[in-house]
Amino acid sequence: MSAADVIRAHYEASTQGDLDRMLAPLAPDARWTEAAGFPYAGTYTGAGEVATGVFARIGADWEDYRFDLEELVDGGTTVVGVGTYSGVFRATGRAMTARVAHVWHVSDDRVTRFEQIVDSVPVAAAMHNRQAQDAA
Repeated sequence: MSAADVIRAHYEASTQGDLDRMLAPLAPDARWTEAAGFPYAGTYTGAGEVATGVFARIGADWEDYRFDLEELVDGGTTVVGVGTYSGVFRATGRAMTARVAHVWHVSDDRVTRFEQIVDSVPVAAAMHNRQAQDAA
């Protein structure tokens, strides 16, 4: 299986809402980095940390959160997924769409590193409580 096939399978599982299949290719010591400025920013190690530190929080905070893949760039052991996040932040009811790129590093059919590069401004705007700002 090529690295691109591994990542394509991750995105297909994401579309189906199958977290176990999404996380299956992560190596036990895989480093998963969410971008600075993103609400779940930081680096998580292994599937367990990614599940609780990223995906559980997204599921709790957002309604209809999704990633729509537009392009998959096959660079051999490095694969880049380019697309758009969208969703509605539950606490504010505000929707967002944000451009994003995911940089994946794959070795022996296992993800060893992931880095998210995202326009976090629309995400933060959806999370922001406009009423609190207006009252200040």
